[in-house]
Amino acid sequence: MAKHKKVSPGSIAKNKKAFHEYKISEKTEAGLELQGWEVKSMRVGKINLTDAYVIIQSGQALLLGCHITPLNTACAHVVCEPERPRRLLLNKRELEKFQGLVDRQGFAILALNMYWKGAWAKLEIGLGKGKQEHDKREDGKQKDWAREKSRVMKDSLR
Repeated sequence: MAKHKKVSPGSIAKNKKAFHEYKISEKTEAGLELQGWEVKSMRVGKINLTDAYVIIQSGQALLLGCHITPLNTACAHVVCEPERPRRLLLNKRELEKFQGLVDRQGFAILALNMYWKGAWAKLEIGLGKGKQEHDKREDGKQKDWAREKSRVMKDSLR
């Protein structure tokens, strides 16, 4: 049986595409309303946040585009919907703040990171604005320079 690679000890999944495509300005933590089979699949690491985003609809935050693959051993009488909308647990003040920024300033609410906090699954969401192509190239140059700088410093310490 193949072992699934984890991002970090408490981490379930990370949305690297969001950090590449968007400039993240503000982050917050939200709880998730999940079904039993989803928690079991998440413990094995069968989750994909690549296209996940959050919308606020009728006073509730919903996570869309998050794919949780059901396990083969899932119960037969439970209907597993891998991409169903999942409700996020945020208070009213946070919802109003996010809704205002999305409406007025054109931000998108993105799912960035999913992790365990005790026995609870938490989702880190962030407000992001889309990057232009030249911004992405500049970020790549900055990462390359940081990597090269750390190599040089490591070699000089030897």
